[in-house]
Amino acid sequence: MRTKETLAFVFLLFILPSFSSLAQNSGFSGEWKLNTEKTVLADNQLFLSGIKVMQKNDSLLITRTYQNSNGDEYPFDENLSLDGKESKITIYDMPRTSKATKSADDGSIIIESTTTFSGQNGEENLVSKESWNVDSEGKLLTIGFTNKMSSGTVTGTNYYNRVK
Repeated sequence: MRTKETLAFVFLLFILPSFSSLAQNSGFSGEWKLNTEKTVLADNQLFLSGIKVMQKNDSLLITRTYQNSNGDEYPFDENLSLDGKESKITIYDMPRTSKATKSADDGSIIIESTTTFSGQNGEENLVSKESWNVDSEGKLLTIGFTNKMSSGTVTGTNYYNRVK
């Protein structure tokens, strides 16, 4: 009788939490590096060269690494809830407000942000909308984006390979 109780306890202690962690595992979690063969980059522009993502059921912890044409890197961390609530951070003296939502239909993630910086004519806002999708094999992250500033709108798609 005591053996059955012990086995039941061991089952609950070790097996059930592993089911829970499997349910929380996301195709977005991991380290992603820019696929430069598939991605078309604009000349002399900062670009998102890599992303580290830790997704829980209701939030994302993202480390974004931007790079310039000289190879200089500019990383920053962002913690976003997936319920559309605004998050505010300051990156390199620039305030940034972001919100993220997860689609119930296809599992994609939409991230909308506004980053305020000093431009040639004073204060400028970069308004960005990203749509994140992971392929069925979990090896390729696709980020479609639209960036708007007073000088115009830029749209594109970046492709990232999972490295971890």
